[in-house]
Amino acid sequence: MAEVATELVNAAEALLGARLPVRLQAWDGSTAGPPGAPTVVLRNRRALRRLLWQPGELGLARAYVAGDLDTAPDTDLYEVLSAVGRFSERTDLHRPGLGDVLGPVGRHALATAFRAGAVGLEPAPPPEEVRRHTGRLHSRQRDRAAISHHYDVGNDFYGLVLGPSMVYSCAYWEPAAKSLEAAQEAKLDLICRKLGLRPGLRLLDVGCGWGSLLLHAARHYGVTAVGVSISAEQVALARTRVAEAGLDDRVEVRLQDYREIPDGPFDAISSVGMAEHVGSVQYLTYAEGLHRLLAPGGRLLNHQISRRPDRPGESYALSPFIDRYVFPDGELAPVGSTVSLLEEAGFEVRDVESLREHYALTLREWVANLEAHWPEAVSLAGRGRARVWRLYMAASAVAFEENRIGINQVLAVRTTDTGASGLPATREQWLARTPQTPDQPRPATVADTDLGDRPSVR
Repeated sequence: MAEVATELVNAAEALLGARLPVRLQAWDGSTAGPPGAPTVVLRNRRALRRLLWQPGELGLARAYVAGDLDTAPDTDLYEVLSAVGRFSERTDLHRPGLGDVLGPVGRHALATAFRAGAVGLEPAPPPEEVRRHTGRLHSRQRDRAAISHHYDVGNDFYGLVLGPSMVYSCAYWEPAAKSLEAAQEAKLDLICRKLGLRPGLRLLDVGCGWGSLLLHAARHYGVTAVGVSISAEQVALARTRVAEAGLDDRVEVRLQDYREIPDGPFDAISSVGMAEHVGSVQYLTYAEGLHRLLAPGGRLLNHQISRRPDRPGESYALSPFIDRYVFPDGELAPVGSTVSLLEEAGFEVRDVESLREHYALTLREWVANLEAHWPEAVSLAGRGRARVWRLYMAASAVAFEENRIGINQVLAVRTTDTGASGLPATREQWLARTPQTPDQPRPATVADTDLGDRPSVR
């Protein structure tokens, strides 16, 4: 057989009706494809076999996670992901149908693969893949299994990736931010200001992660706080961090589902990077539950990744890579759908802020952390799992940069019976930095305040 890479590129481009967006380097050392394009390495015949059995995202992901496919040493992974993403989204791209596969071009491509030794039984998926989801979609048992798959990878592994802040959501990159930790601190503070926290208020953090927002709110704004998560490893470390900070008397961390919280009302509720796990079938239940738990006049801050709306005639499909390797059963919704469901649940939405570019910067910092500690990460989580995290974080960074997904903070209120929101008259006022110390006199809570006597804003 001639150089493998040349044969593969010619066959693929004839079948797809377009030039490949990358160069290919095959296992025989040959290279072919567009000059100047980033280079993808097929390390063995198994890489091609995976792509033959699962063309598209899943086959590529399996090959990468298993180490059968990689980028060349001088190639930027972000550049590859951007090129492949743009290629797959081209509306004029010719996609092979049954007639193409059975026709002369398809037969030629199959013959090429046969000569390359890539035709054979389907390789087993990498062990990191979730093959079967059991139980009813978004039942409590199935949600616990999905959350455990993603978050119970190991606190030490997450510490390498996230850094000292242990915040697993989009940072807020103010102009003065010099580090990831400073940007995460700014994000935590932004949430506290949007929620109007002050001493005496009671905060609920749904999906509290490792407790960073709880700690920030208690230390700097004097609140008492409850955090809930269904990740056992997150809860264990969050409780340790609370105890080490001497905040046991004001911060409680529970291993609890958001549907099981019995002890409202709360004066403020935060949900940061959690609603993506709720799912469309449960989202109204989620929103109505938070509305019941919030005191009249209280605020909700919902921080959630969004996707672009479906095009006419299209329907939403979960990413097979994300569903099987990263966030089982995770779903993204357009921000407009999220706002509509929150309002259907009874909230008044007062503010929506996009942080799309902020998340791209955050993800690149996490990837850099992972790569800087690669041997230790592999030791803690295994090579396959480390490759999953590198691929998903890098691909997500590119998706945010290219506006294929977004991230939004939605501020909503549960108005009083008279319709009062309790918000100051201007956005500048309710974003003002007014952190309080816990030894100040306890003011009336939002629930205790008669908001109906405040002057109306016209």
